[in-house]
Amino acid sequence: MWVGSCLGNQINELIEYPERVVRDLPLFWFGGAPMIVVAFACWYLGVRTGRHRLGRIIARSGAVTLLFFRLPELLLFTLDGALGPQCLEAWGPSEMLSWNAGMNLYFLAPPILVLLAVRPARRRFVRRGRFSRTAVAILTLMTTLLAVDQAAPPGKMSSEGELDCAGFGDGTVHDLTKAEKDFLCQVRGYAPFINDGIEGWDEVPDRVVLTQGRSLCRLAEQHGGEINAPAVREAPHVALAGALGPLCPAVARAQELAGRRQQEEEDAYVAKKEKACAAHPAHRPKIDPVRQHRATMWTEFWTINGWEGEYEGAAPDLVKDLVGSERGALSVWAADESGYACVTTESYTRPPPLETKGWKEVVEVAYESPSGSLTLGDGWGNTSPKLTADGPGSYRVRVHLRGRERVYQVPYPPDGAVELLIMVFPGKRKEPTVYR
Repeated sequence: MWVGSCLGNQINELIEYPERVVRDLPLFWFGGAPMIVVAFACWYLGVRTGRHRLGRIIARSGAVTLLFFRLPELLLFTLDGALGPQCLEAWGPSEMLSWNAGMNLYFLAPPILVLLAVRPARRRFVRRGRFSRTAVAILTLMTTLLAVDQAAPPGKMSSEGELDCAGFGDGTVHDLTKAEKDFLCQVRGYAPFINDGIEGWDEVPDRVVLTQGRSLCRLAEQHGGEINAPAVREAPHVALAGALGPLCPAVARAQELAGRRQQEEEDAYVAKKEKACAAHPAHRPKIDPVRQHRATMWTEFWTINGWEGEYEGAAPDLVKDLVGSERGALSVWAADESGYACVTTESYTRPPPLETKGWKEVVEVAYESPSGSLTLGDGWGNTSPKLTADGPGSYRVRVHLRGRERVYQVPYPPDGAVELLIMVFPGKRKEPTVYR
């Protein structure tokens, strides 16, 4: 039997999201306690004002609403249980399933008690025999004990502060190792730089999470700590795999090795591109610049940029899709969304002669420097030297480009395809100029 044939799980997936949205409403917080309070309050007011029927209707409506949100899950995984054990696996690990079932039973008790409490008084007393009273008492006791046993959380669910996820040494949980605490912090979304926990596990008690984490660790150890092994990916509790590092040394070693391999590949890739840029002949300026700098600059968003001072606006619009400026901001096209360019920057104290030979595009724009400290930077931390040689004031930025058409022609352009020459010099003219 496969998950697609498990009707209960399929129906639950369809209703899970709208049900969760409704449960996020304040009346459904804390297991529906606000709804219970409102139901009893309305019933009490109905009794006090002589509107018994209206009070009972409102109280019963609240109780039935809570039953409506608790019963379906119980009924659906009972249905899948009848279809076979493989269908129950689709609902998650057995301990988590038992705990969820217990909590659903636990939260069924208050609305049922509300329905019993608001019943109208019987008009005549019906005496029951000793056997009937004893049977009802035993049944009630057994049901209560079963609900308590199933509903009792199998262990505590520690908070962020108790686990000391921030690492300040203020935690109050002393019966867990640091590895176990770190694992729980990641599962619950408390770890630094993690915004969300693992869905379906972020509100499960510590003992259940740790038990399933260790089980997944043992499975990963059989495959060299590789969490992408088919056997690990097919495990019901595979969602915990991304947080296993702190709890499972084998996984941590495999992840560290994979990280080193990835870093080596990235370093080799960057070195190859930088070598391609270095192979281009250096630009020979017509007049001596104050500064000349060559670099391989990277972008994931089309442009390399320069920002000065307190500039907080959006990236400037580009003239001819090449260069744009605002006061304190400069943007230069460098790639088709993501990639790199071989960039030469030159700073001058006077306008250099115009050069168009060998360049496909040449565009010049005005730039106003508020602090005289303009530099260009890319997404990898590379920066140019200061481009505004005369300090604060008005400048012209002349950008030369070749190789754009090679980027657009093929998915993987040749190394060093895009070349940029950026000249910055003083100038008062405000209008952009397109030379090529």
